[in-house]
Amino acid sequence: MKAEQQYIDLFARYEELVCRHSTPVMNALRGKAFDDFERLGFPKYKTEDYRQTDMAQSFAPDYGLNINRVQIPVNPYDVFRCDVPNLSTALYFVVNDSFYEKEQPKVIFPENVYVGGLKHFTEQYPELAARYYGQAAPSHKDGLIAFNTMLAQDGFVVYVPKNVVVDKPIQLVNIFRNDTDTLVNRRVLVILEEYAQAKLLVCDHSIDEVKFLSTEVIEIFAGEGAVFDYYDLEESNESTTRFTSLHVRQEAASNVLVNGITLYNGLSRNNYYVELNGEQAEATLCAMAILDKEQQVDTYSHITHAAPHCTSTELVKNVLDDHSQAAFSGRILVRQDAQKTQAYQTNRNLALTREARIYSKPQLEIYADDVKCSHGMTTGQLDENALFYLRSRGIPEAEARMLLSVAFTADVIDHVRLDSLKDRLHLLVEKRFRGELAKCAGCRACGPTNLPEGEA
Repeated sequence: MKAEQQYIDLFARYEELVCRHSTPVMNALRGKAFDDFERLGFPKYKTEDYRQTDMAQSFAPDYGLNINRVQIPVNPYDVFRCDVPNLSTALYFVVNDSFYEKEQPKVIFPENVYVGGLKHFTEQYPELAARYYGQAAPSHKDGLIAFNTMLAQDGFVVYVPKNVVVDKPIQLVNIFRNDTDTLVNRRVLVILEEYAQAKLLVCDHSIDEVKFLSTEVIEIFAGEGAVFDYYDLEESNESTTRFTSLHVRQEAASNVLVNGITLYNGLSRNNYYVELNGEQAEATLCAMAILDKEQQVDTYSHITHAAPHCTSTELVKNVLDDHSQAAFSGRILVRQDAQKTQAYQTNRNLALTREARIYSKPQLEIYADDVKCSHGMTTGQLDENALFYLRSRGIPEAEARMLLSVAFTADVIDHVRLDSLKDRLHLLVEKRFRGELAKCAGCRACGPTNLPEGEA
């Protein structure tokens, strides 16, 4: 338990300091999380759900943690901005794992809507925060969640009260920025009460070339009739490791779309947990990764149908080049009372080289007898007939391969319900297959932008 012990010792030594720079609501779960982490440790390599990802190995190096919440002397609004043409967003930043609150967009939201830092939210609305924080992602079953809950000190919150519609998309840019190898622990909490609506785009970027290790826990609560879109765009670098656990709880007639796209990374493990707890709830889960060199993405999903007349659609795609590796393990659980369930799971993989490795395990676990459920997996190479057709029309082989690869990913992006974001993603995917840097063209870290304040 070598990797775990250094963090057990660290927390035992600095618990008072960790708590001092956080809030009572977050601190209330910290002791229990510490006990759970001591008992569970990191998920074990080669166990059923972690056959391809060695978590302990990733945590073994000596990373720096910003427990004392030292401010990094940078204004992200001055140095970094994503350019998604024609998409006006309310733009917020988390630098490493601290919400940037010195400057915020001048956006007027409907009354009682909260968008901002988790630390401030738990101080201003402690009873509301305690009702939700840590409830969708409890620490007693998962050592990684226990680790994050034990050390997280801040994060990001979207709260939309009953019957309120937030028309302007919300954008959160997570920035990795430091001069030394750094471990960050992030939290995102989304609360939509009955018949509320909102959209959140989260972008992960690494500015520096040092090693970054990130744990991220996202909790999404969708009340009856609520509609929510969650888009996750990862554009980091090869020295970044990210472990994400996203938990969704849906009530009756709610509609949630989760769409995660990895354009550039080092090692990523994405866990998705969705619970459909009310009739007529609908969930759509999409994920896509484009990998080359030694990059790796491991995707795990668990969708639980706990109520009748619910629908879930899952689509996961991977494109692999060079010596990259992808894994998918997905389970759909239909409980006994969940009659009239419709659940569809699809995993498609494209291997561009013989050295690429793909591991897939789709699963259905059904205890109801009146359902429509399916799962399927395919892994293959580019269609030689299609490639020949394009080349016969005068298209060079490299361009033809790029066009077919782009077409393979199109249906994941087509699930995006923001047209301008959809168009931008199609362009970014094409640039990625052309071998260009996976950076937003409008980021001031990479190029100029002339967007008005608060837009991206």
